[in-house]
Amino acid sequence: ARECVEKFGDLKKAEAVVGTGPWMLDSYRPNVGLTLVRHPNYFIPGLPHIDRIEIVVDEDNASRMSAFLAGKYDLGYELPGTINRTDWVQIKDTLKQKRPNLRVMEFPSNVETHISMRADRPPFNDVRVRQAMSLAVDRQGILDAVGEGVGVFNPAVPAAFKEWSLPINQLGDGARFFKHDPAEARRLLAAAGYPNGFPASLCFTTYGSSTLTDTAQLLLKYLKDVGIAAKLDQREYGAFIATCYFGKFDSLTFGPQTPYLDPDNFLYAMHAPGELKNQSHVDDPIVTDLLLRQRQTFDVPKRREIIQEIQRHLAKQQYYIQLASGIYIAVWDGALKNYGPNLGYDYGGRLAAAWLDR
Repeated sequence: ARECVEKFGDLKKAEAVVGTGPWMLDSYRPNVGLTLVRHPNYFIPGLPHIDRIEIVVDEDNASRMSAFLAGKYDLGYELPGTINRTDWVQIKDTLKQKRPNLRVMEFPSNVETHISMRADRPPFNDVRVRQAMSLAVDRQGILDAVGEGVGVFNPAVPAAFKEWSLPINQLGDGARFFKHDPAEARRLLAAAGYPNGFPASLCFTTYGSSTLTDTAQLLLKYLKDVGIAAKLDQREYGAFIATCYFGKFDSLTFGPQTPYLDPDNFLYAMHAPGELKNQSHVDDPIVTDLLLRQRQTFDVPKRREIIQEIQRHLAKQQYYIQLASGIYIAVWDGALKNYGPNLGYDYGGRLAAAWLDR
């Protein structure tokens, strides 16, 4: 907008953000939080009902948990309005006493966390190395450690998309690479010319999540167990997004994928040559052809067949080491009416029609 150029000059400033949503940015305080106020000219008459929203940045998990127990937050303190299962097990009984009107809903997460790698250069351009890395990772072990053992295994399309995602046992030859088999991983590394493994770096940011932080440490252990000496390259969130998130890293990166609502976002965006979100630098003619075909297919059953074929092929190639997803535990104050959680980060869409009854 011309007004923003004239007012802010640098459109990279947070304050220069202009959209059509139900709230407007009132103030932004880096690493502290932001305040949103009601948009008086929102295009849906009468909405939103809530005049002001405070979003708090707090990366200290104990602090967030304490604040939630004290009733300072109306929604769960992790995106999208959830509490991770480990925290939930700790505080659910206390919450029943302190916040008896709290609402709870559980559903599979479509946030897919994965290891990305430079598949365009050695050693990761060798499919045996990628397969070995997948076999090195104990997906169920991660769930047991950080998710109370509860979750779903993901192929390239999150299992939360039941109409599109193939169960692991239907991935054909690629299904075996989702098992935890360190011995087979070491055999494949030796066959690829790396009997003693190799060094690597794992780019990472916490996203303010203790679950991701703990998972990153487990990944380092699993890789070390098969000879891959990966060191953690932890970066500040902004630096991570500017580099590793867009494929600018030396060997490996780890983190979540944005929880989109169509399988194309997990397929085309992450595997098509030249796409910014193609973190692993995938350039596979078979995949590219299938990606374009599914985009051009409007018959849903036929498109589903193509997407299933893509998942079977990617299961063998392992361009990304997909981890399991947990089961969301969405929580919100009972005073927040006409609200319910969505897959994805749709705070505005659901909150626009909600109101506080207190």
